[in-house]
Amino acid sequence: QVQLVESGGGLVQPGGSLTLSCAASGFTFSRNAMSWYRQAPGKERELVAVISSTGGNAQFADSVKGRFTISRDNAKNTVYLQMNTLKPEDTAVYFCYAVGYPYWGQGTQVTVSS
Repeated sequence: QVQLVESGGGLVQPGGSLTLSCAASGFTFSRNAMSWYRQAPGKERELVAVISSTGGNAQFADSVKGRFTISRDNAKNTVYLQMNTLKPEDTAVYFCYAVGYPYWGQGTQVTVSS
């Protein structure tokens, strides 16, 4: 079955950086678009970024444009989210998602605070 395992979250100061990883299995990763979502306390889950199957195209939420980068390594079945210039409002649980599959990983907590 589809498995998505996120890692790399943690506590970081405003202006800092983190890189999240998501290891995927159970489907043909190289043929599937991947995305990152996040959910802050009391808020709905929101799309952060999406990357095409080849990695050639990516889109970002307006709130993270210019600060976050999404990438993938199809040889490792892994998708990444590089987050720079982090803000307190980026605090959330981050999830990766295989577009078209109804599965979610456990997520990884990102806390931006001084």
